Amino acid sequence: MSKSMWDNEYNTDQYVYGTEPNDFLKEHYAAIPKGKVLLLADGEGRNSVFLAKLGYTVTAVDISSVGLEKAKKLAAKNGVEIDVICEDLQTFDFGEKKWAGIVSISCHLPEKLRKDVFTRVEQGLKSSGVFLLEGYRPEQLEYKTGGPPLAEMMTSKETLTNELPNLTFSHLKELEREVHEGINHHGLAAVIQAIGTPIE
Repeated sequence: MSKSMWDNEYNTDQYVYGTEPNDFLKEHYAAIPKGKVLLLADGEGRNSVFLAKLGYTVTAVDISSVGLEKAKKLAAKNGVEIDVICEDLQTFDFGEKKWAGIVSISCHLPEKLRKDVFTRVEQGLKSSGVFLLEGYRPEQLEYKTGGPPLAEMMTSKETLTNELPNLTFSHLKELEREVHEGINHHGLAAVIQAIGTPIE
């Protein structure tokens, strides 16, 4: 969706994806070394605030200024600070060997942009850094419980291993699980989960 569509999506007092962190991140955050963590397309900030409360130095990048304003309010409510950057991932500079962790939760992108973002993920991670991802697989189109309407914007084991050739995965699973995240992600879903680190 475009910036205006995401701004409209988030333009409500309700947190449309809820205020609780993603389950996979909640279970596996400790895999990420303490330090600077970048969250891709974190919208209203639920995952950013969760990590900030655990002592991480958090930067959330998202295309929606409306979503990020809600993220800052959620951070203030929880007594933490997060850095927010309103920018399209097409142009966002990840830097080089900058991040202890990069987190991608339901960040679904067109194939060409995804490949480019994954290249920047590899470049942006410190040598000891961790990339943590959960997203929908193409099979999610059959479940209709959230996610984009296009299979090409979803990922699989094959996609991740092909498009992140410089990472080695300690965790890479395709599964079905119940996802309950606000009003937009609700019900049984086909997901991919990954934890990767740079190959030395």
